[in-house]
Formats: sequence, structure tokens, C-alpha cells
Amino acid sequence: MIKFYYHPSPNPAKIALFLEESGLDYELMPVDTRKGEQFDPAYLEINPNAKTPAIVDTDTGATVFDSTAILLYLVDKTGQFLPEDSPAVRGEMLSWLMLVATGIGPYAGQAVHFKHFAPEKLDYAINRYDFEARRHWGLIDAHLADRKYMCGDTYTIVDMAVWGWAGPVPFVMGENAWDEFPNAKRLFDEISARPAAQRAGELKQRHAFKTEMDEDARRHMFPQNKAS
Repeated sequence: MIKFYYHPSPNPAKIALFLEESGLDYELMPVDTRKGEQFDPAYLEINPNAKTPAIVDTDTGATVFDSTAILLYLVDKTGQFLPEDSPAVRGEMLSWLMLVATGIGPYAGQAVHFKHFAPEKLDYAINRYDFEARRHWGLIDAHLADRKYMCGDTYTIVDMAVWGWAGPVPFVMGENAWDEFPNAKRLFDEISARPAAQRAGELKQRHAFKTEMDEDARRHMFPQNKAS
């Protein structure tokens, strides 16, 4: 049994998709980040970085946090959703997986923050992170121009990682952003149509997660700005 610590946001979405695709037994453990539950001492024992997702594998006793680490742990556990077993293809898989982890996620996240949630609009920050978000998605789109999936003809954890961050693309870069990335949109639509992806998307309905970004939520989400 996997205890899956979840909030309806891009990084947990990757893990939700893998769990639904793989058929692993799991228990959903909601962590409402807008209520500050990520800072509960019990959760910090699981993930000292106070982020979602995290898992506890009761079969092995392993605790894993960070979505990329969890994906790699789960493919090691199950042997599922890996590309061809060759050094060249494995290297490709790891490279694109890390590009999502170190490029797509962080820059998209910062673009969202400075466009939508920062207490003041800083043109320099908005321009920088919007440019980098578009640049990284452009790399994904170009890579998909001559292949079905990120690692060729095989659906892998890299595609799951891309899918997790694809949903918010219009929120990150504007409602017409998909016009710039037709190949990435094709992949997103194909995966979204899979029954496992639809089940993963329904997980947010199992708990009444707070949706308001009020002052209390801002205090939990952006603690650097709270009054000393």
C-alpha cells in the first residue's frame, strides 16, 4: 500500500497519473497547502521540504518526497513505464525528466507567482519567467515534432511528468499559449483522454480543498511575505 500525500497541483498530478496507470494500491492523504497543512510536524517528518507530493510505501518502509524522485522510485518498484532498456534511451529519459524537474516546473511556477500572486507587479521578473517558461515548453514541443512520446514510441514517466505541468499552460502563459506548442498539446490531449488520467483528475473531488487565495492562504503559501 502506498500512502500518497496529495494536493491538486502539477507535481502531485504526475504521481496520481502513475498510480492510476500502474494499478498500485494507494491511500489518498490530502494535504491542504492553502490551510498550511504542509507545515504540520507530522508531515514534516515525511517531507521536511514542506511540499507535495510525498509517499510512504508500507510494503518497503520507504518514504520518498519530490515528484521526480517518486516517479523513479515507482518505476524501480514496478518496472512499468520505462523506455527501451539501453544506455542511450535511458540517458534520453533521464535528461528530459530532469528538464521537466529543473526547467518546466520551477520557471512555470515562478511565472505564475509573479503574474498572479506577487504583491506587486515586477516587469523584470514577469518577463524573465515568462520567457523561460516559453523557452522550456518550446524545447518540449520541438522534441515531440518527430515522435509520438518523449522517448519515441513508448509511453513513459517522462510523458507523465510533462502531462502534470501541461494542464496549467494557459494559466502560466496566457489563454492562447497552446497555439505556440501544438506538439505538446497533442501529447497532453492524448494522455488526458486516457482513463487513468481522468481518474487522476478526479482525485481533487475526494477532499474539500481550499480554493480561495485569501490572506490566510497567502500567509501559508508565501511565508516570506508574512509580517515578522
